[in-house]
Amino acid sequence: MGKRILDQVSAAANGRSFVVTNRSVLAIAVPMTLAYLTTPLLGIVDTAVVGQLGDAALLGGLAAGALVFDVVFTSFNFLRSGTTGLVAQALGRGDELEEQAVFWRAVLIAVVAGIVFAALAPLVAIAGQWFMSAEPRVSEAMAVYIRIRLLAAPFSLINYAILGYVLGRGEGGLGLMLQLVLNGINIALCILLGLELGWGVAGVAWATVTGEFVAMLLGLAIIGRRFWAAPRLPRHRILDLSAFLRMMSLNRDIMIRSFSLLAAFALFTRQGAQFGTVTLAANAVLMNFFLIAGYFLDGFATAAEQLAGRAVGARAAMQFRQAVRLTLFWGFGLAATATLVLLLGGTDLVALITTSEDVRAVVDIYLPWAAFTALSGVLAFQMDGVFIGATWSRDMRNMMLLSFLVFSAALLILAPAFGNHGLWAALHVFLLVRGFSLLAILRVRMRTAF
Repeated sequence: MGKRILDQVSAAANGRSFVVTNRSVLAIAVPMTLAYLTTPLLGIVDTAVVGQLGDAALLGGLAAGALVFDVVFTSFNFLRSGTTGLVAQALGRGDELEEQAVFWRAVLIAVVAGIVFAALAPLVAIAGQWFMSAEPRVSEAMAVYIRIRLLAAPFSLINYAILGYVLGRGEGGLGLMLQLVLNGINIALCILLGLELGWGVAGVAWATVTGEFVAMLLGLAIIGRRFWAAPRLPRHRILDLSAFLRMMSLNRDIMIRSFSLLAAFALFTRQGAQFGTVTLAANAVLMNFFLIAGYFLDGFATAAEQLAGRAVGARAAMQFRQAVRLTLFWGFGLAATATLVLLLGGTDLVALITTSEDVRAVVDIYLPWAAFTALSGVLAFQMDGVFIGATWSRDMRNMMLLSFLVFSAALLILAPAFGNHGLWAALHVFLLVRGFSLLAILRVRMRTAF
């Protein structure tokens, strides 16, 4: 009994013995920023491949299909972010077995949900067509994309769990490697199948399916080998009811948050479709720029998740405060850089993405709106990371719902009055409310946590 207590004290001490420095932040943020940037790069390649066909309807169909896919899959992003927070806290406590258990619980959820989504692909496509209410050729392209890409559902969701475990451990380099494999295969096959072989939207979708499958196999092989050499995890530990309920509660809140986020983007895209096919296509191009800015900042949000979660697990208030300060400092610096790059080079990027002169002309008008999303959204990204790592999911959920209501009101007021300018202004309102609402309650949560 005495030896067990000593072991627990030693494990806890090991979990607490860490410091938060610029180097520790950058060790996670830099590789994951590079990793996340491959995702919007993939979106740009997808858009560019279809854009080379010179048909705005196909470009709009790809954008609408990608949106419907994101509504389905990003709602399950808790399998990444929730796993990161729980693994980071287990690491902070020095509980190696719980790290394994969290991963396998996430994989079980991923397998069940993935199979269900793959089976429901035709119904999801029909629902997407009904919601978007776009012209027939746009709807046809969207349905093709959704039906094929949803076949990758089990692989995609398992990859979320794999990445969540890796990031919870603070292993940014391994996370970068896995994302490079996934998106590298996807980009190469997208060009080959979509452009060289002329498969168009279907080729883009099949490229995604293949990339997700290969990345899943590699990730499971790496983690499985690690677990094989680690202490054996009792099966009952994975199926522990209280732990599962805690994960499901956390996942429920993150799912509501993620669904609310994508509902806002869905309303944004739908409103753009009401302004016409060319405006829809132009907004699709600009949203890729918004994603570039977002993924550019996600590396530091991930650093906030891991470091804040580990600090909460170790009950280390000083490390928690330092993680918040440093990730916010670096986040604002990179947000300003991203905005400047897009303002100076956005027009040249548009020329690479689409050959449609009509789409290019509309994109040039609204480019500044997309460029400044980095600065208006940086606080929201960073605060999300802190709250996910600390597993304060209820606060994050509530503030997202509040932000969605404010966004909906802004959309109803600004879009009719100012057209597409009003649409983009409403998006900025949404991002600002998300960030400042979470910041307002952070101090209260810190007092109760430590």
